[in-house]
Amino acid sequence: MKNKLLCFCLVLLVSSVYAQMGYQPSSGNLEAREEFRDNKFGIFVHYGIYSMLANGEWVLENEKLRQSEYAKLAGGFCPSRFDAAQWVSAFKASGAKYVCFTTRHHDGFSMFDTKFSDYNIVKATPFKRDIVKELADECHKQGLKIHFYYSHADWGREDYPVGSTGKNTGRRMKENWDSYYKFMNNQLTELLTNYGQVGAIWFDGHWDQDKDFDWRLPEQYNLIHRLQPDCLIGNNHHLAPIKGEDIQIFERDLPGENKAGFSSGQPVASLPLETCETMNSTWGYNIKDDNYKSVETLIHLLVKAAGKNANLLLNVGPQPDGKLPVATVERLKGIGDWMRIYGETLYGTRGGIVRDWGVTTKKKDKLYVHILDWKDKVLFLPVTDVAIKKAFVFKDKSKLSFIQNKQGVILQLPELPSEIDYIVELQLKD
Repeated sequence: MKNKLLCFCLVLLVSSVYAQMGYQPSSGNLEAREEFRDNKFGIFVHYGIYSMLANGEWVLENEKLRQSEYAKLAGGFCPSRFDAAQWVSAFKASGAKYVCFTTRHHDGFSMFDTKFSDYNIVKATPFKRDIVKELADECHKQGLKIHFYYSHADWGREDYPVGSTGKNTGRRMKENWDSYYKFMNNQLTELLTNYGQVGAIWFDGHWDQDKDFDWRLPEQYNLIHRLQPDCLIGNNHHLAPIKGEDIQIFERDLPGENKAGFSSGQPVASLPLETCETMNSTWGYNIKDDNYKSVETLIHLLVKAAGKNANLLLNVGPQPDGKLPVATVERLKGIGDWMRIYGETLYGTRGGIVRDWGVTTKKKDKLYVHILDWKDKVLFLPVTDVAIKKAFVFKDKSKLSFIQNKQGVILQLPELPSEIDYIVELQLKD
């Protein structure tokens, strides 16, 4: 009897461990993944006390500043022109469906009211307002999802193990991984408890440690899914997805590309995909960086991401006073003007053909051909798995002539494509 009981207990123990290792997403989580795929467009916000130095979010590391001096920025941080309603209204008008905000970046400063560190926007600044709370509440009010960026790395805390960055900040090294890990999980619990429904946790900083370092991610991921089962988890580790992750992130590259040099070890998975990109050249506010991409370039990036079945997370870096830079607002408006007319060719679609001239997106019985760069009135599509019923120009519904054979579809265009995105709609037969 004792042996049978012992065996039974061992089976329960092994089953429990296996259940933690073999993550099974909830039905709500699976639905959230599909909604995420449908959204196609989100806004990334990099904002913290680093904005006061106007030299990007890595200024503490790049300029080899002393953490003890850098921390004094908090005493003067008072973004009096921050207005969550204005931010979210501008984001929503751009056509974005969600917002991802940097709750704590690598500098270690928390942009929310946390009980586990006095180094936060409420306790350490004269502003004394919880920006994360105000932004989350406004997103919920205006119907946008709120996602939280959270850094695994920390250049200021003494208990964070020495990594590849943050070595010159002058912090006293008292490495204690258990202490730091507990701190992170306590903060994540706050974020997932005090701010309503959270669409996703967006991790960064995994790359700071050696590949053999044990981040204890399964346990941390389990905590997140236990607190909010529908909350998606993504990690900007530039690796293949790890069990427990619900979305795959690509930094400054479209899935399958490696132009930025971050994705060499990152195969494209079957999870929902997201590519994040800057609007100019830097993430955090940089007074010298006026290298803003044009509205056309940003729309092309959004369309190409959709063609690769991915979302675009487009970054903005607010000014120290809390206002969005004028150039940012102009581009958000330009994207929004375009999305109000053509958004239906992206929202809810899935990717398809990717060529030098453009991409296709598909939704139910419609196939959208996005011609971004083509200099001819004839276009061949290697479409062989569906039958085409009708073809017409999306903007004015004028009919197009086409020929479909075993090799694909030949479209006869009435004019040379010269718009930001010349879209042809193909209606498919049942």
